[in-house]
Amino acid sequence: MTASLSKPEKVKTSRFFVALLPPKDVQAEATAVKTYFRDHYQSQAALRSPPHVTLQPPFEWAREDCDRLWQTLAAFAQQQPPVPMTLSGFSAFAPRVIFINVVKTPELMALQPALMNYLADTLSIVDARSRNRPFAPHLTVAFRDLKPGAFRRAWPEFEQRSFQAKFTVPELTLLIHDGQRWQIAQNFPFQQI
Repeated sequence: MTASLSKPEKVKTSRFFVALLPPKDVQAEATAVKTYFRDHYQSQAALRSPPHVTLQPPFEWAREDCDRLWQTLAAFAQQQPPVPMTLSGFSAFAPRVIFINVVKTPELMALQPALMNYLADTLSIVDARSRNRPFAPHLTVAFRDLKPGAFRRAWPEFEQRSFQAKFTVPELTLLIHDGQRWQIAQNFPFQQI
């Protein structure tokens, strides 16, 4: 009699990333710019997520272990003060990405590596590409599907365009991919000062 070997059951995972989201009114303004890119430059990929500044790039996480992810992010956020943020004009990563420029404040520049180190130490979540390049905070309005020709037409239009906003972000946001777009999975309030 031979024993049948069964395949181990594959762990079901979801894709997540961690970000800072601006207040609803600023999100609406940024979404209007994303919509403009869809309508005038056939670039709509940026509309698949709410306007945000990525702190921890996308990673896979086991669905059955989401409580541990939630608890870890909540513990981290509780140790961080709210983050002041300033948006100022537009910038680009030629030839494919146009974004609203995020001012590199000391608070923001300290938060991102602290989060990445914390997630690496506590959950072994590591993004090798991000570890090897400096943090460049930005709020993307057109990317991946912005063709180089469309970029060359769009960039002169946005290079000098104004976009100004100043606010404080009160929470860390975990986003989950639902197969079509990124949705807010959970918010984690920063420490109350």
